[in-house]
Amino acid sequence: MSSKKVYSKIERIPKGKAKDKITEGCLVLEGGAFRGLFTQGVLDCFMRHDINFSCVIGVSAGALSGLNYASGQIGRSARLNLGYRHDPDYVGIKALVHSKSPIRLDFCFDDYGLIEPFDEERFFSRPVRYIAVATNCLTGKPVFFEKDNCKNIYDAAKASASMPFISPMVNVDGIPCLDGGCSCKIPYEKAMELGYDKIIVVRTRDKDYRKKVNENMLNIGPYRNYPMFFESLKNSNSDYNRQCDEISRLEEEGKLFVIQPEDPVTVKRIEGNMSKLGHLYWTGYKSALKKIRGLRAFINQ
Repeated sequence: MSSKKVYSKIERIPKGKAKDKITEGCLVLEGGAFRGLFTQGVLDCFMRHDINFSCVIGVSAGALSGLNYASGQIGRSARLNLGYRHDPDYVGIKALVHSKSPIRLDFCFDDYGLIEPFDEERFFSRPVRYIAVATNCLTGKPVFFEKDNCKNIYDAAKASASMPFISPMVNVDGIPCLDGGCSCKIPYEKAMELGYDKIIVVRTRDKDYRKKVNENMLNIGPYRNYPMFFESLKNSNSDYNRQCDEISRLEEEGKLFVIQPEDPVTVKRIEGNMSKLGHLYWTGYKSALKKIRGLRAFINQ
């Protein structure tokens, strides 16, 4: 592959394995496709500074990044996306032909697994709770698939990251599923429901970002037979805006610790500019580094 299609400073992405020391707390990861490189920078910084939370709940790109955090593989997510974004088997027309989606998620597990193997043994044996959030297309409700209670947690992660309208449904434990963000874009409420009092939210948008609301969508597309899913999809942006408002309030009250971009993110969901993607990764890394002291204080309070 042409060097112009690979991030020019990819050799600087950190490598290694996170230590076995576990920090009690729940990490909540927002999605955003290739904007997830911000999250990947944050997670690598955490692992390099021995901050390995006991639970990680991820949606969409957050679910994919969370896999490598749970297995303790520093830099693996970033090397995949900064090295193979322009591989036609991963993203593009060829991927669309083979997987009916512009991003072939099997590449993350199968093809890239041959280049840099996923540490499956450590993922399942390490005492880190991993939860992937998908949307049940029959009920329109979020489903929380946990690694120890799911027949195929990789399918759950793929379902979480599948895109509505342009990706086929993924069957997980007999449930037809799509992108977790259709019903729950930032699952901090699930972390609270599970009883965690140290909740760290990693967002991929700046604090002031809100989505445009279009609740007049008509169900004339592929989800005519899935009216409850479509209803959740139709209301997902307004629900996201409500979540953003509440996260800001809870952060001000000291009930959540939030790491997010300081400035508006211009990276597109399927961004192709490798310099922008690399810059976003280091923005996430530096944002986490800047907040390490405050994070430790939050954890220990």
